[in-house]
Amino acid sequence: GPAGSSWSSSSSSWSGKRLPQALIVGVKKGGTRAVLEFIRGHPAVRALGTEPHFFDRHYHKGLAWYRRLMPRSLESQITMEKTPSYFVTREAPQRIFNMSRETKLIVVVRNPVTRAISDYTQTLSKKPDIPTFEGLSFRNRSLGLVDTSWSAIRIGLYALHLENWLRYFPLSQIHFVSGERLITDPAGEMGKIQDFLGIERLITQKHFYFNKTKGFPCLKRADGGSLPRCLGKSKGRTHVQIDPEVIEQLQEFYRPYNVRFYETVGQDFRWE
Repeated sequence: GPAGSSWSSSSSSWSGKRLPQALIVGVKKGGTRAVLEFIRGHPAVRALGTEPHFFDRHYHKGLAWYRRLMPRSLESQITMEKTPSYFVTREAPQRIFNMSRETKLIVVVRNPVTRAISDYTQTLSKKPDIPTFEGLSFRNRSLGLVDTSWSAIRIGLYALHLENWLRYFPLSQIHFVSGERLITDPAGEMGKIQDFLGIERLITQKHFYFNKTKGFPCLKRADGGSLPRCLGKSKGRTHVQIDPEVIEQLQEFYRPYNVRFYETVGQDFRWE
């Protein structure tokens, strides 16, 4: 009877699990959680809430394992996940390319110095016994020799990490989000992200309000329903006070890398 025809019409909207077509690949402490929470408010997006770390830690488990982690989605929807450590993982670009060369990549970047302080602040909250920020930042402070082996410093060398990605993906498939503008102009940054993903601009100015206590924008519930989406307790920690001279030395250190990064992506993030 007509059962066959109803099956064919429903099969087009059958919600299975799909490998992600877009990934938030970095960077740690840049604002990736905010981007994920904001973009999840879009009806065309289905996103994994936790960081699966597939392309860095669990790659040996295989794509079928990875796919099973994904939320169910309609064919018209984009499946997404975020794992900020991918950006600095040597093997990640090739592994993602092998999944799909069409993958869209989102990188949330932030002033490398404030990013490093934020990173240190997070580590300090878990391990109060670690050395000072200054001590970890420099191999020799008086000579101004920065210790690039410390991950908090190394992650901020965006130009260096990006080279690795550009061996596999064209710049047109990588979208850079300013972590600073994400706070001062969330609607503007989210507008560009929606354009990049090829979805309608549904998350707009009217969906945001600024939470004074946290110093972060929050997303109102689209349906006017219950609680707004604000970032959790671990977000918006008060940064450790760092000697302004240390900050100045690090700004100097990062400057050439920042300039190279701006030139490569054709975008000035104004971190100077």
